[in-house]
Amino acid sequence: MSLDKSIFGILPDGTEVESYILKNTGGMTAQIITYGCRIVKLLVPDKRGNFGDVVLGHDKLEDYLAQGDVFGAVVGRFANRIGGAEFTIDGKRYALTANNGRNSLHSAPGGIQDRVWRLKCSNHDDDAPSATFSYCSKDGECGFPGNLDITVTYSLSTDNALIIEYTAKTDHETPVNLTNHSYFNISGNAKKDILSQELQINADYITAVGPDLIPTGELLPVTGTAYDFNKPKTIGQDIRANDSLLKSFGGYDHNFVLKGGDGMKKAGELYDQVSERVMSVFTDMPGIQVYTANGITVDTGKGGIKYRSHHAICLETQFFPDSMHHENFPYQNLKPGEKYEHTTIYKFTVR
Repeated sequence: MSLDKSIFGILPDGTEVESYILKNTGGMTAQIITYGCRIVKLLVPDKRGNFGDVVLGHDKLEDYLAQGDVFGAVVGRFANRIGGAEFTIDGKRYALTANNGRNSLHSAPGGIQDRVWRLKCSNHDDDAPSATFSYCSKDGECGFPGNLDITVTYSLSTDNALIIEYTAKTDHETPVNLTNHSYFNISGNAKKDILSQELQINADYITAVGPDLIPTGELLPVTGTAYDFNKPKTIGQDIRANDSLLKSFGGYDHNFVLKGGDGMKKAGELYDQVSERVMSVFTDMPGIQVYTANGITVDTGKGGIKYRSHHAICLETQFFPDSMHHENFPYQNLKPGEKYEHTTIYKFTVR
């Protein structure tokens, strides 16, 4: 079988959280749990054929229940930040919880990352298995209008790609912005930081933000700045550059405006010189949030590892932060009769 089911843990209210393991013929393995539709393990080979786990997380369910924990989760309804923790539709104001200063971050608490999903269907193909999970976010949940039916499909391809496909439908106009919040360390050794890994991002602009990381609406050219990753460079090369936001937040937490238009395109590439693993990211979304795990302090990482700043990088493909408040951003709320769809691919190779 290329899809194995077990019980990962039990929530305080008695709800069982299921675990599903997908494995392709090459040995690439992904473990998904129904709490937050999370990727808790992703095993891929290095140059010598040794498999390593390239995502951070926990061994026990209770550790995923900590407030603000988004390791490996599908986050939303609206990933990233919403300025003022509010928005307006047809003149009606909707208030969210302000959990990031005066703003909303990942629609928490109680977002889809904190909910139990269910397995909708699966493909037990021995070459390229897949599993589709679903969750219905009820009208009013976290302050959002409309009943939102969400599906997320995880697939492993024969050439060692993890494919994530998102869909959503609503019965009332509502903001939607879904992404996966995996923390990647493609060295396979989460005891090490990622500052020596090389990153390349196909973006000429970032969305300018204020000190609270809410966009101003301006797009800033990256040329000549610490945010220029058009040519590969180590993540640590400019992370301590003389830039007020980098200094304030201890690293990158910025949305990059991807080149390539509306269709599927290569967003960027991550390379680890020791394992010689390469992770290429493809998406049909307009932006990618680059977050270098600034300031994290986790003592309950997998295998007893303590996670610290810069031990991982998140490459979150999505609409721009706070999009509903900026008419110049490529975004529209989801409306009844429409279908939200996007795909992101994390493909693993070696050099």
